[in-house]
Amino acid sequence: MKITIHGIGFQKEFVPYIEQLIAALHYHQAEVFLTEAFYKTMKKSGAKATGFTILGNRKELESMEFVISVGGDGTLLDTVSMVGAYEIPILGINTGRMGFLATIAKEDVGKAIEVLFDQQYTIQDRTLIRMESDKPLFSGVPYGLNEFTIHKRDTSSMITVHTYIDGEYLNSYWADGLIVATPTGSTGYSLSCGGPLISPMAKNFVITPVSPHNLNVRPMIVSDESEISFSIEGRSKKFLISLDSRSTAVDASALLTVKRERFSAKLVKFHDYSFFDTLRKKLNWGYDMRN
Repeated sequence: MKITIHGIGFQKEFVPYIEQLIAALHYHQAEVFLTEAFYKTMKKSGAKATGFTILGNRKELESMEFVISVGGDGTLLDTVSMVGAYEIPILGINTGRMGFLATIAKEDVGKAIEVLFDQQYTIQDRTLIRMESDKPLFSGVPYGLNEFTIHKRDTSSMITVHTYIDGEYLNSYWADGLIVATPTGSTGYSLSCGGPLISPMAKNFVITPVSPHNLNVRPMIVSDESEISFSIEGRSKKFLISLDSRSTAVDASALLTVKRERFSAKLVKFHDYSFFDTLRKKLNWGYDMRN
């Protein structure tokens, strides 16, 4: 079995778990590959691990059976953009804080590898959002797992985002910005702006304004079969758009449309995983310090 490990960075205290992870993969006779970014971090940390190959280029991912993302949710989002249309199942090991996506605790690394090789897991297909424009943007990676965002730049003035659903006018949002989130992304930026939580398997997008001028404007859920297009106005000639954690500046002449990507992200979830249990734990639902 060929498995790639990817990560952007980790603290030195995580080194023993990295060594344990690679040793567990070797125990199960897996061929271990490391992305260059992860190898550099591991080398810098002084981790003592051997028996791996450095991934030469992204195309080599095509032969992998799994990719293990080591880091927080941001690292897993980066892993999704790297894997792309190869649709390789991704297992997230959490070294961050929230862990909505990377759900395996570092203390459970050994157990997680046992469960993986015992095939006690399911593969969840998560919807990706795709951005299309008349200009080349995002270096050929125009998709994200969480959200697409339009945001003001270099000014305290709000912007106006004229929004259309399948060509039909929806609304002009006077706001600091506008988010279109997937069900997976509903627990991220959209949630912090008052958007609803959506079950990961739902077939929807949620449109959430960022600090809207009109308080009667509310988030709206639409089908992920929709094409959502925008035109932007504001005092500034430049605006920021982002896909997950990747941002770029565009001018008001850019034609922007988002829709569901034709491929999906495949996340490995063990049989004892529950989205609702994760919500309760991460959001402290039902917690009362008086009790």
